[in-house]
Amino acid sequence: MVTSKLTSKAQTTFPTSVRRALNLRPGDELGYTVTPDGLVILTRARTAVDIDPFATFDEWSSAEDEQAYGSL
Repeated sequence: MVTSKLTSKAQTTFPTSVRRALNLRPGDELGYTVTPDGLVILTRARTAVDIDPFATFDEWSSAEDEQAYGSL
């Protein structure tokens, strides 16, 4: 088990092994799920790229493309 301490300001530093396992970078958002029995599940919040990997493509992002394909 990996542990960290909570500061008086309710802050903690995630250990390196946790940051690496979740591929965390500065500015990433975290998700917490608390189960009825008190178990906390920590996840890296999904980004637009995680949800739609094509969101970063800009080859077809002109006004003409939006007009022609926007309703698909």
